[in-house]
Order: sequence, then C-alpha cells, then structure tokens
Amino acid sequence: MTFTLDRFDLDAFVRSTLAEDLGDGGDITSAAVIPADAVFDGVMDSREAIVVAGLGIAEAFFRALDPDVAIERLVEDGAFVPGGTDLLRLRGKARALLTAERSALNTVQHLSGIATMTRSYVDAIAGTGTILLDTRKTIPGLRVLEKYATRMGGATNHRMGLWDAAMIKDNHVAVAGSVGEAVRRAVDAGIANIIVEVDRIDQIAPALDAGATHLLLDNMGPDTLREAVKLVDGRVPTEASGGVRLDTIRAIAQSGVTYVSVGRLTQSAPAADIGLDFTAA
Repeated sequence: MTFTLDRFDLDAFVRSTLAEDLGDGGDITSAAVIPADAVFDGVMDSREAIVVAGLGIAEAFFRALDPDVAIERLVEDGAFVPGGTDLLRLRGKARALLTAERSALNTVQHLSGIATMTRSYVDAIAGTGTILLDTRKTIPGLRVLEKYATRMGGATNHRMGLWDAAMIKDNHVAVAGSVGEAVRRAVDAGIANIIVEVDRIDQIAPALDAGATHLLLDNMGPDTLREAVKLVDGRVPTEASGGVRLDTIRAIAQSGVTYVSVGRLTQSAPAADIGLDFTAA
C-alpha cells in the first residue's frame, strides 16, 4: 500500500532526499564493496520502546532503488512496541538496500521520536478530557510529516499553516491597536476560524465580544487558567499554551481547558533508536 498524505508528495520527497545523499558520484562505498548481484536480507528493529511512525516512507526509499524488493511490514504506524521489536523485514538487491538505508532510518527515527514523545504527553493528561495539540514549530519542509507523527502519537493537529485559520498574536494586536480591533478586522475579512492569543484575563471579554472563535491562553498558570475557563463559560474552546512540560501538563489540563498545545513535540523530540541489520542471504 502506497503511503499518502494530503499536501505531501512522497515521490518528490524520496527523490530529493536520495539526491542529497547520492550527490554526483552515487554510493561509492556500496559500488566498490558489494557485488552487483549480491542479495541481502534485512530487518529494521526498535532498540527501545517506541511509538512507530514512518514505515510507509521507509518502504518508498527501498522501492525507489529496488522496485522488486520484498518487504514485510511487521507492525503498523501508531503502534506502541517494546525494545527489540522487528518493524520491517526486507529482501532485495544489496547495493540498493544499503544505499537507501540511511534515508529510510533517518525518517523513521525522526518521526517515531516525535510520535513517542507525543504519546507520553497524551498519557500524562489521560482522563482529564483535555486534548493535546501540536503547533507550527516544525522543521521547514517537514511539517506535514511531523504533524502526521503527532497524530500517530495520539495528538490532534492544530492549524497546518497560515492559511487554514487566523491566529491573532501579541504582535498583531500591537500593530492593530487592541485585541478587539484586531479581531474585528479578521471578522470583517470573512475569516471563519479566529484564534486569539491572550495573556491577561482583561483581554478575554474584548476578544469574545469582537467575534473570537477560539482563545489561546498564553503562559498562564493553573489558577489563572481556571479563572479564564470560568469566565469563558464554554462560549468558545480554550487552549493553554506556552512553556508546557511533561511534568506540568496534567495540572494545566486539570484547569478545564479544552486543549493544551505543546511546541516541543516537533521542536525537541529526540530521534528514536531504530536500526537496520543486514545478513547475507
């Protein structure tokens, strides 16, 4: 089954990633060391407990260089697996598989690292009713993939970019003159989804009165968040954001906010420890 995501060109991603690695000379190591007709069996496995993400992309790298490679996917994206779990088994042309190895591993390690960190945050707020959101703090060019990985970890995607919702932040307010004026301009522009960042309780009423459809409560402690949630009284969704850590997220969620957004899911997740071991057939 071909891996597909909206707004993501898998073939172009594979081509550009392999081109970056191969340069003008190709894989000179494999060409020199590995016979052209050599066949290898390989297993991709986790060396630690992880939430898996990106296996379909890894398969695309191998198939790009060996269209006849035999691949058996042993787990699915989104699965939580213990260390030592085999993820993919493959058999094909040794040169091709060795050439694609790093690109495939880099992708799966990065995306699985994001999914694994995301799951830890989801688990930390289990039972509170609050939903975990990601952010736009993604590596340029990888947003669609990284937001896919947060979904595999159990989060919900926030807006994908600047185009699918308005988010009025402090600098927008500073230029517009006030929270209310900034929101009114967005309403007049016909924007349906208007997220407004507020960092003080006294900004909530002007934002709501002007037509905000979602409030982002920035860098507020749990007590202030509870006050804000009470004031909003369910009229629009509320989102806690800013400096959220694994050790603080539950107290934040227990304030009653609808969402908590965490930038470090995509900004700071460590790569998962995943390897690919080949054995001569």
